[in-house]
Amino acid sequence: MASKPVKKNPRLASGRKRARQNVKLNAANTSLRSKYRTAIKNVEKAVAAGDKTKATELFAKAQSVLDTIADKGIFHKNKAARDKSRIAAKVKALALAA
Repeated sequence: MASKPVKKNPRLASGRKRARQNVKLNAANTSLRSKYRTAIKNVEKAVAAGDKTKATELFAKAQSVLDTIADKGIFHKNKAARDKSRIAAKVKALALAA
């Protein structure tokens, strides 16, 4: 995979500060994005394993994570709603099958 192009350092102090802030924000957003995807993955694993109680418990936690991250604007609120709806349907199907 190609590495990122090397960027020149900004001349203005405000530009240098903006570059510093971008590094911090990028790291925070990446971490939150990862947390979001992990929450969904954990619920889907529990559903695949057929563990109804664990899936329901993880889904409750995942809902909170999805909403929080959508509110911060890391993912669009409609994407979060769509993801929540899909995992809710999977958990419900698992509950009905049992």
